[in-house]
Order: sequence, then C-alpha cells, then structure tokens
Amino acid sequence: MSPRLRIGLFGLLGSGNLGNDGSLEAVLRFLRAEHPDAELSALCGGPDLVSARYGITTKALHWYGGEYRTASGVRAIAFKALGKLVDVFRTYSWVRRQDVVIVPGMGVLEATLPLRPWGFPYSLFLLCAAGRLTGTKVALVSVGANVISDRATRTLVRWSARMASYRSYRDMISRDAMTAMGVDTSGDEVYPDLAFALPTPAAAPSEGAVGVGVMAFRGGNEERDRAAEIYRSYVDGMKAFVGRLVELGRPVRLFHGDQVDTPVLDEIIAEYGEERVSAASLSSLDNLMQEMGHVDTVVATRFHNVLCALKVCRPTLSVGYAEKNEVLMAEMGLGAFCHPARAVDPDRLFAQFTELERRSAELRETLAERNAANTQRLKHQFAALSATFPGGRR
Repeated sequence: MSPRLRIGLFGLLGSGNLGNDGSLEAVLRFLRAEHPDAELSALCGGPDLVSARYGITTKALHWYGGEYRTASGVRAIAFKALGKLVDVFRTYSWVRRQDVVIVPGMGVLEATLPLRPWGFPYSLFLLCAAGRLTGTKVALVSVGANVISDRATRTLVRWSARMASYRSYRDMISRDAMTAMGVDTSGDEVYPDLAFALPTPAAAPSEGAVGVGVMAFRGGNEERDRAAEIYRSYVDGMKAFVGRLVELGRPVRLFHGDQVDTPVLDEIIAEYGEERVSAASLSSLDNLMQEMGHVDTVVATRFHNVLCALKVCRPTLSVGYAEKNEVLMAEMGLGAFCHPARAVDPDRLFAQFTELERRSAELRETLAERNAANTQRLKHQFAALSATFPGGRR
C-alpha cells in the first residue's frame, strides 16, 4: 500500500483577508475532489481559524505572535529578531514533513501595498529554501507579482520564485514582472485567479441597491510618508460618491475585503445613517458573492471585491490601486470602467457609474461568457498541478 500524499498549504491564511482565504478554499476543493486520501496541513497566519473552518491540521506561520505589530521597545525588537531565527528551524521542520507545499494564489510576489522585506517575503524565502534543501516540491499557484523597487524585497522574492518547483500567475503582467526581475518564466503558465474556481451562488432577486467596496487604502511602499494624506483623500472621495447615490434615493450596501477596512465602513455609515447605507457582514468570498448577488451594480477597490462582483455577473467599476485591477477588468471586458484610487474624483466616478448602469444588460452577457472560459482554464491548471505531484503523470 503506497503512503498517503502529504500536502501542505502556506500563506497569510486565516488572517482576516477574504481574498487569501478564498484562494485557499478553491485549492482545498480541488484537493478533496481529486486527492481525497491526501493528508492536508497548513503553515499559516491564522491557524485557529483555518483549522476550525476547514478541518485541517495547522501551525502558526511565525513563532513570535507579534510579528506584524510594530516593534516599539527593546523587548519587542529582541523577540522579533529571535523569531526570525526560530522560524528558520520551524519552517524547515514543517516543510520536510510534506511531499508538496502549495502557495494558493494571493499576491505573494508583489509589493503593491506597504510591505517590509523581513515580513512575508522573508517567510516565503524560508519556505522555498527549505523545499530545495528537503526535496519537497513548492508550487506557487496563480499568484500575483509586480516589479519591486526595494532591493531587499526584490532579492527575496526573486530567489523564492527561482527555488519553487512550479509557478503559475494570475495574469500576464505578473509573469512579465518576474521575467523583468530575472526569473526564467519560459515554462510558466498564466491562469485566472483561483477565486474563479469557487462555485457561483444561485441568482438572487435584485433589490435595486448599489454595492460599494471600500478599503483602508494608504498607498504603496514608496508612499509611506504620504499614507495619511492618501487615506484621507480616498475616503473623502468614496464618501462623496456614496453621498451622490444617497441623494438619488439609491440604497447602498458596503463591502470590505479585510478586517482593517472596518473604520472606513464605520465612517461612511456615520455620515449617512444606517437607514440609507448598510454594511454586509462577511466571513468568506462565498459569503461576499452571495451578498453581491442582491445588488444591481458594484463599485469596489480591493482586487477580490472586484473579482467577486465580476464572477456573479454584476456590472462593476474598479476604483483600483494597482495595475492588476485594470488587467482583470480588461480581461473581463470592462476595461473602460476603471478609476484611480489615488485620485478619486466623485463627479467623474459618478459619470462612469451612470454609463456602467446604462450598459448593464450588454455587460452581464459578456461577463457570463468570460466566467465560463475562466472555469475551464482553471480545470486545466488543476490537472497540470496534479501531474507535478509525486507519482503523478505529466
């Protein structure tokens, strides 16, 4: 009798980001359908939540519990530094017990939002290096990437990608970015984001509402000195747009994509009142798609808010903070409906929204066609991924 295949899942999973957890859920569905006897475990940011929700063995990604809190004292700095050393051995120990480790989607090779090299890039480097040393295959599946300017972060990301056994990207700009950073991507494929593999909720009756997905947006790595200014400009712009909808008597349903976005929702509701503006209670991408099924149109910022709206065939306007938003919109046939998060103009945004609603019927047909194609492409990727597993057929 052959031993059970041991498959590990790795990333900032269970940490409050709906997109990350949605990517995990998509891969778990594939593994449980195609490899039901596999022994699954995860090295992740929120081990308790992942274990409780998905029923798999988990281990904390970091030894030091305050890894993502700013160290503001000698003791905290010492523990954080010690944690970096301890994590070398913890990661190696976990990886050597796996046959394959999958990094499910996520923007693990990008730095479009504030990111320090000694945070997740360091953790990913440890994973891929441990895979090389132990012979465990590491698969980066439908991941996002961008050209990174910070030298330390770029070096860690580049070497992580080079040491991975399998790489695929969620769009062409991600593969091109890794090529530009010195990774040989000639054998790498491009597939849709993993969230497109999740089941689409049944059609829901329309309530005439507008869905607005907001974010605690503070710019990227190179804009840390302007973070407060960028945040205030973005929130004020989105708040003014919601105000235009309220004036027209349109119900507004607010969505988030991460727990850190909650203060933005609270501020908008405080401005206009809960009778006119409500916030969806969300715990997963499936939950998010169900909620979006009750609105007519969506205006959103976070990548997976935009993606989920497109997946449920809702005419969508992206208030984007990175090129990945624009690429996704173009691929889904809505390239004309993009607006910059760094310069929200309520008047222009409302004009785009009006045009979006005017073309609603046409755009829904386009989205249905593109969604069907994405589902088939991801089935092909999962078959290709299975072929890389020990004992798999290429």
